[in-house]
Amino acid sequence: MQKTLEYETEEQVMFFDTDIGGVVHNIAYLRMIETCRTLLAEQLGFNLKGMTEEKVFPVVVRTEIDYKKPATLGDKLAIRGVVDEVSKTSFWCEFTVTDVQMPERIFIKCRQRLAIVRMPEGRPMRIPPHIFERFQ
Repeated sequence: MQKTLEYETEEQVMFFDTDIGGVVHNIAYLRMIETCRTLLAEQLGFNLKGMTEEKVFPVVVRTEIDYKKPATLGDKLAIRGVVDEVSKTSFWCEFTVTDVQMPERIFIKCRQRLAIVRMPEGRPMRIPPHIFERFQ
């Protein structure tokens, strides 16, 4: 039984990711994490088309982020996401953004708690058994 699940994406820092000083905006990191988290969620069975049809979505309810070093224009970033903890009502994902060429160079560490929500009611649900059991 698999106890961890991870996914990695890569991004190059573009002009629209940076401020006047050429450093990455905090919101740009969250966009990059969103991409990684969405692809990670697909591995849990939450594909974009299926979520839209079933109206069941993983929703971020908490974000914790530590900025370690500023990434700058042109940097190539690796965004690694890992499903860290799963309970009956929520799960945590951890993300690390590093330099593709020097993985020891950490730009940010982020942790997000997600719940499963049925829309349009906005009603929280239990984590589906096939996901919960996978991590127990």
